[in-house]
Amino acid sequence: MNIKSLLLGSAAALAAVSGAQAADAIVAAEPEPMEYVRVCDAFGTGYFYIPGTETCLKIGGFIRVQGSFGRDEVTSRFDARDFGNQATSDWDMFSRAYISTDAKSDTEYGTLTGFFAAEFNADNDTDSGDSDFIDVDEAYIQLGGFKAGFFYSWWDKGLNGETDSLGNFTEFNSLAYLYDGGTFQAGISVDELEGTSTKDNGVGVAGIVSATLGGVSFDLLGGFDTELEEGAIRALLSADLGPGVFQVAGIWASNPNAYWERSEWTVAASYRWNVNDKLAITPGAQYFGNLSEGSLTDFGSNDAWRVGGTVDYKITEGLATRLSVQYEDQDDGDDEVFGFLRLQRDF
Repeated sequence: MNIKSLLLGSAAALAAVSGAQAADAIVAAEPEPMEYVRVCDAFGTGYFYIPGTETCLKIGGFIRVQGSFGRDEVTSRFDARDFGNQATSDWDMFSRAYISTDAKSDTEYGTLTGFFAAEFNADNDTDSGDSDFIDVDEAYIQLGGFKAGFFYSWWDKGLNGETDSLGNFTEFNSLAYLYDGGTFQAGISVDELEGTSTKDNGVGVAGIVSATLGGVSFDLLGGFDTELEEGAIRALLSADLGPGVFQVAGIWASNPNAYWERSEWTVAASYRWNVNDKLAITPGAQYFGNLSEGSLTDFGSNDAWRVGGTVDYKITEGLATRLSVQYEDQDDGDDEVFGFLRLQRDF
């Protein structure tokens, strides 16, 4: 009886141990929870939360292919980035890739923004590793109304279309503050005028006052070049009118300076006619009074005027084309026709 009980107990113990080992063998580790990207709609469309943070990120950009035409020297009046290489030719074609990242988060001091954008330009004559064609377009930090870094100034704002020229240098390393009261805005900036003034690292001060009421907005902008001790003021009015937008602007300068140097005064106007959801036509005109002399130290007595038109067509969502043709006539100079044809894919 004792031997039988011992055998039965031993068998039961072995069975229990075997069952425990078998159970241990089939137990799988719990998978780590996966964190999917979440949409962030607090700052508009296109933002998503960076996993593990409360920071929202938006990635965007465009691919542009553009061909420009006009006399050799005409391209120098435009930003080289918009006309590719300024070679001695009556036409040129270039391609550009633009990539931007915009990171935002809410803080007790307002929205914190970190923005970076770069351009990669390709022209047959320059696509050989030239660093000038890899360009930091903007790189700045913004907290509430305070902004610091490399970015476009308020002078960069222009009229619809491609006829007007309303700024000289429009991108600086700056410190700026903008008060935004909704219908009323006021701001001031301190700009490093590197390569634009008499000193390598000159200083400029710009200020703006803006108001918006219904479909009408008005900007009054001024800039003072402390190295040349010269300044310029600009006014710009924009109003919804019929099936489009009418805009008019004017500039006066005491003498050529970093913010405006082409003429003592100028007036410009354009009207963007939105024909339908896909097509827009924008005629424009500008007059330049008392053009600057060749030395860019004083204004002369010659005048110039320009007229032209821009046609925008939206081929499909994210793909559009633009054709711009301009005519300019300058005192004591030849008249000329110039422009460009652009194809652009935004994303």
